[in-house]
Amino acid sequence: MRKHLRKYLPNHEAVRGSRWLRPFENTLLHPRLWHLNRRSAAGGLAVGLYCGLIPGPLQMLGAAIFSVAFRVNLPLALFTTLYTNPFTIVPLYLVAYRLGRFALGGAGGKFVAPPEYSATNLFEWTHAMGEWMIGLGAPLAVGVVMLANILALAGYVTVRLGWRIYLIRSWRKRQAARRR
Repeated sequence: MRKHLRKYLPNHEAVRGSRWLRPFENTLLHPRLWHLNRRSAAGGLAVGLYCGLIPGPLQMLGAAIFSVAFRVNLPLALFTTLYTNPFTIVPLYLVAYRLGRFALGGAGGKFVAPPEYSATNLFEWTHAMGEWMIGLGAPLAVGVVMLANILALAGYVTVRLGWRIYLIRSWRKRQAARRR
């Protein structure tokens, strides 16, 4: 499993070679941030899923901070935040809004349709999305935190179980090969 993931993840030499990241070299080159095992992969995915729901361009910064704080795989956490984009954020926030309304017992304002995506003027669309989210208020705020926690927990458990199943199958294959 580790071999498959290493193909897609950058190595820590990229950080060492970057002049912009040189001031953070001691922190960002900690071995646990780059090591790929069950714990670090599951934690990196959970951090990425959690931070992916942070609004705006702060997702990767949040993922980097949480990765350093929890000592989980940094590249995997950064990559995982990309599950939110202009096409997926509206459905995710709609789910978060409904989850927040459910948690608050139906309190909060009425749902208003989000602004239509405009690739020609991304800045105006981003501003309109921000205004739309502020208008939804408490149900959205509570729902985003709840959805982020649910996604992070589900991702963590899925990776841990998937990795465990993969290891058990490999052990059994090796045992069967030894018996022959």
